[in-house]
Amino acid sequence: MLRFSDIGARPHFRYGWAMPKPKPKLLSGGNPQISKGYGHAPVKAYIAAMPGWKRDIGRRVDALIERVVPDVYKAVKWNSPFYGFEGKGWFLALRCYTKYVQISFFRGSSLTPPPAKTSKHEQVRYFDIPEGAPLDEAQLADWIKQASKLPGEKL
Repeated sequence: MLRFSDIGARPHFRYGWAMPKPKPKLLSGGNPQISKGYGHAPVKAYIAAMPGWKRDIGRRVDALIERVVPDVYKAVKWNSPFYGFEGKGWFLALRCYTKYVQISFFRGSSLTPPPAKTSKHEQVRYFDIPEGAPLDEAQLADWIKQASKLPGEKL
């Protein structure tokens, strides 16, 4: 006889049995597919769903952003965490790729020094963090601080 607990269902205090939530699907490059949402919870869910070593990078970058910009507003849009100020736009986003985690600075060409990787969009610059590479937290914190003071991107 099959029981609910055999398929991973768990008791729910009001509705009886509840089916387990499916794990987020990983898209190409290991980027988690997370529903659009605003606030800390969707970003936390995205980071928790990042595979392997990328999760550690995600946690470190998220914590660094919170430390440098304590009043940061977060969201997940287009399967990527965005950071900015509510009603004022976004200054950066994260994304997983196969061999690195990428930070997109939407006004990156205005940073001093600008991150090296350019984009087809003139103002956007990228900072890639590959597996095992040392993370220059001082430089990253400086870029985050600078980016947070620039006009946000309305997306």
